[in-house]
Amino acid sequence: MAPRSRPTARQVRLGTELRRLREAAGLKAREVAGLLSSTSAQMSQVEAGFAGASEERVRRLAAHYACADESLVNALVAMSTDRTQGWWEEFRGVLPPVFLDVAELEHHATFLHEVVITHVPGLLQTPDYARAVFGYMVPELPESELTPRVEHRLRRRAVIECDPPVPYRTVVHEAALRIRVGDREVTRAQLRRILDESEREHVAVRIIPFDTDHFAGASAAMMYVGGPLPRLDTVLRDSPSGTAFLDAESQLERFRTLFRKVERASLDPTRSRDLIHHLAKEL
Repeated sequence: MAPRSRPTARQVRLGTELRRLREAAGLKAREVAGLLSSTSAQMSQVEAGFAGASEERVRRLAAHYACADESLVNALVAMSTDRTQGWWEEFRGVLPPVFLDVAELEHHATFLHEVVITHVPGLLQTPDYARAVFGYMVPELPESELTPRVEHRLRRRAVIECDPPVPYRTVVHEAALRIRVGDREVTRAQLRRILDESEREHVAVRIIPFDTDHFAGASAAMMYVGGPLPRLDTVLRDSPSGTAFLDAESQLERFRTLFRKVERASLDPTRSRDLIHHLAKEL
């Protein structure tokens, strides 16, 4: 089978976890290749996500690496055999691959924790708000690229609207609610949208007011995506150079702690709703 030209983030993660198991066993790729009647180059392709690994191969590797964590092995097998063709595939070749990676990651999530400082969370955005965000990009996007981005963002909401939904907790700074990405009406409609979504049992929206003391977390924006096991969690962080997918255990523990810290600085959901109602009335 020819190598993949562009593996997805999920395929890369599977390869990364297989490499981590091999390294934990103290083995070199060339030492393992013989077990699979393979080559070092082919092993490297598997561990980089450019080549797939069957259930039988994943289990043989795990046994050879003396991995006794059955839950982890089963989770890796599920990743290797999953053939889900989700709605995001409609955007392949239309949007940059990272858009599809984010949607696929959310689809398989066991929970979602998000911190936003300057923008309303993507999963809660209205069409007009999303259009205003993407419409501000430089260079300016043509309509043929702007419209698919907005549609993709709106369809991501499926994870909190499906049955069963993915539990979603977000901490939003008051700045994100006050900044008028669009005009007054767009902002008002966006606040109402957040209030409506926050009524879902599995959605918790918490606000950090401007007058919160000792809040130095302006750089804490992130999406923490729960995996089938804590080891398989992922953190997404946006930057001017793109979206980074973080999955090292030290990074995961850091952002687990950071989310708890930011959440403690926020208002509880009831008081947060009161603040959002107040801001909507001001407009």
